[in-house]
Amino acid sequence: MRLHRNLCGLICVALLSAGCSWFSWLPWVDKKVDPDAPAELTSYKAEVRIERLWGGSVGDGLGKQFVRLPPGVLADRAFAADGFGYVEARERFKGKKLWSAHIGKNEKVFFSFLNPFDRRDTSFVTGGVGAGEGLVILGTTHAEVFALSAADGSEKWRVRVSSEVLSTPATGDDLVFVQTSDGRLVALEAKDGQRRWTFDTPVPVLTLRGTGSPVYSSGVVIAGFANGKVTAFRASTGEPLWDQRVMLPQGRSELDRIVDIDGTPVITPSAVYAASFQGRLSAIRPTDGTVLWERDASSYVDLAQGSGNVYVVDDKSVITAIDQRTSSVAWEQRALFKRGLSGAAAVGSYLVVGDEEGFIHVLSQTDGHLLARRKLDGDGIRSQPVVADDIVYCIGNGGNLIAFRIEPVKG
Repeated sequence: MRLHRNLCGLICVALLSAGCSWFSWLPWVDKKVDPDAPAELTSYKAEVRIERLWGGSVGDGLGKQFVRLPPGVLADRAFAADGFGYVEARERFKGKKLWSAHIGKNEKVFFSFLNPFDRRDTSFVTGGVGAGEGLVILGTTHAEVFALSAADGSEKWRVRVSSEVLSTPATGDDLVFVQTSDGRLVALEAKDGQRRWTFDTPVPVLTLRGTGSPVYSSGVVIAGFANGKVTAFRASTGEPLWDQRVMLPQGRSELDRIVDIDGTPVITPSAVYAASFQGRLSAIRPTDGTVLWERDASSYVDLAQGSGNVYVVDDKSVITAIDQRTSSVAWEQRALFKRGLSGAAAVGSYLVVGDEEGFIHVLSQTDGHLLARRKLDGDGIRSQPVVADDIVYCIGNGGNLIAFRIEPVKG
């Protein structure tokens, strides 16, 4: 009897702690809208369609470490990896698998054999997928960089760096550029992985888990760091060309002072665009680092640009189009508020972005209105889609790799 009374009491406490949401279907219950709740998907007339060209499963997915592993594209091939060391290449127009390989030690299989009830996340591939100089490049939590042949997947070299690699390596000038979580940018020889140069920057006490990816353009490599700075280097020597602060840490607590630049900067002939968390979006002159304009923004995902705008997905999943020349807001889209959006990618006159429920959304670059959506992965999408020749390549957290085009709706 005492057990029965205790159980009833626990049930009552649980019901009371849940509030009135359990009974929200009753007509007399006050239905208050939570302003901080994720936006519900609403119906609208689709103006374009997402035409799936091909798809396939890549390994065991990305794991639970909230890493982003966007596909890599090189020549006629698309490359993708899971979080547990599986890598594959596909013919990018038809999706035919060309080769597959494994890097590192697959601890997931080892632990499962010893204890089938062990549910620890043993994913370790956290940086990639870089593609260039005839290589596919990946980084790991074990502070290793692997380079595979883009032709057949054979291992060309592997090197140890100072800390885990949490972003996509870049290539150029016969070099591979790798950014590590301890604030270093490293240039490695593409032919054998030998270190050419290293740049070290101080890391704040508290940072977001992640780093931006370096970007190579015309003999210069540009990188954003956790201290809120963007630096341009001569790619061949590592000589700093200019250094610009996007945001100065402010606030009393270390949490308030986080200003990481975790999104990959965008380079155009007229400006470099970079955004920091709890900070600003800045347009920087690429020749000397002069700030052309800046405006408040808070973002930790990759930027995109097209149609004269730079597109920012902020930390609340609000998408804003900023005029590249004047810094004025061209449009703002809040229909996907707090839906855990990936970085956006521009394709043609459209903008595509994934969300944490696994939907791909298509927006108009002209005014930001929603044009189409399609669910691609039940585990969500946090990696920025990649665009090549008007084909979009997207990988979901569950490992679904999809290639699609955006086509007008007929009739």
